[in-house]
Amino acid sequence: MTYIDRNLQPKIDELLGFFPAVIIVGARQTGNTTLAKKCQPGWVHFDLEKGSDYDFISRDFDFFFKENPKHIIFDEAQELPQLLRELRGVIDSDRQQKNRFILTGSSSPEILEEVSDSLAGRIGIVEVGTLKMNELLSEPLPAFYSIFSSMLGASFLEYLKSQIVVPNPESTNFDVLHRLLKGGYPEPVLAQDDKFFNLWMENYFQTYINRDIKKLFPRLDSIKFRRFISILSSLSGTMINKAAVARSLDINEVTVRDYLDMAHNTFIWRLIPSYEKAKIKSVLKMPKGIFRDSGLNHYLASIGSREQMLNTSTVGYNFESFVIEELIRGLQACDATRWDYYYYRTRNGAEVDLIFEGSFGVLPIEIKFGHHTTLKQLTSLRKFIAENKLPFGVVINNSSEIRLLCDSVIQIPVACI
Repeated sequence: MTYIDRNLQPKIDELLGFFPAVIIVGARQTGNTTLAKKCQPGWVHFDLEKGSDYDFISRDFDFFFKENPKHIIFDEAQELPQLLRELRGVIDSDRQQKNRFILTGSSSPEILEEVSDSLAGRIGIVEVGTLKMNELLSEPLPAFYSIFSSMLGASFLEYLKSQIVVPNPESTNFDVLHRLLKGGYPEPVLAQDDKFFNLWMENYFQTYINRDIKKLFPRLDSIKFRRFISILSSLSGTMINKAAVARSLDINEVTVRDYLDMAHNTFIWRLIPSYEKAKIKSVLKMPKGIFRDSGLNHYLASIGSREQMLNTSTVGYNFESFVIEELIRGLQACDATRWDYYYYRTRNGAEVDLIFEGSFGVLPIEIKFGHHTTLKQLTSLRKFIAENKLPFGVVINNSSEIRLLCDSVIQIPVACI
């Protein structure tokens, strides 16, 4: 399989200059190992899912690190939790030395907790998702994300209009709707074979349930959890009514909450919290959720063609989920710090699909599937901008031009993110 340059590689290189170790986390088959090897091709690689590597390291940690004090890649580090605790002492013995270790981890809620407990301040953390649109085109991260490198201001409206170029579909063979349908898992997407795509997705989902989930939660009812994940495929982009999901599975709401946390922490699903800092007191506090990969979402919903996707009642929500994930992956590759993501909805139905808040300020984003967005559709966004005294907001849709829709809202085509 041809290697695709990832947006996160420069960030990982930079973090290795600041920290003794970097850990790359994400769902299985998203390219964690390949990315680690690409960042440091000359380093020694150990796969902790391989019995001989596991035994060689765990048999005598002192001996191993005496012989291998630096330039090591530990793949699937969640298989050996003791490794993280041992690394603390190794790093502290020569705290000033940077660029020593890369770890990868997948499908384990415990690994980040262990990193926080054992290696806080000693390790940089990078989350890798499936392939982003620009990566599939072998193009750099879009210019849109440069606005997050400093405080947002009204002047960025002119910057966005002048600096962002809308891709020409005829010259790039770029098809947003195809990307929405197929998602971004590298192997099935690059194969460009529908039969292989479906077989790969079936095997991937079976492995996720029967290996990863069973290993992490051995007492879990895997049949009900499988049904739960399938139900989520019709709920991506919506607020999750735990009571309704509980009734359909004949379980209680506490179990639904636990299932949501499991799906989120194993990088299949993303929980998006409510923006509770808003000045309006009627804000709903129920979380929203999205599938992290639209291809897996469509596979589980039995949507296999462009026509099926466009005719389903959930196409707007699935498009919203796809765009949110694209945007989050873009910010993860930026220099922005202390940032997080939210959505906003009031009891009166006012809604903003996505809100970024960080060192750059606050940016509200509305996502529309259509080619044109009317001023009436911007009512909630414009009101949010005014109430929170923000410089501007963004609408992302399937349009073909960048333009101001009003004095405080700019339209950005989805192909530009």
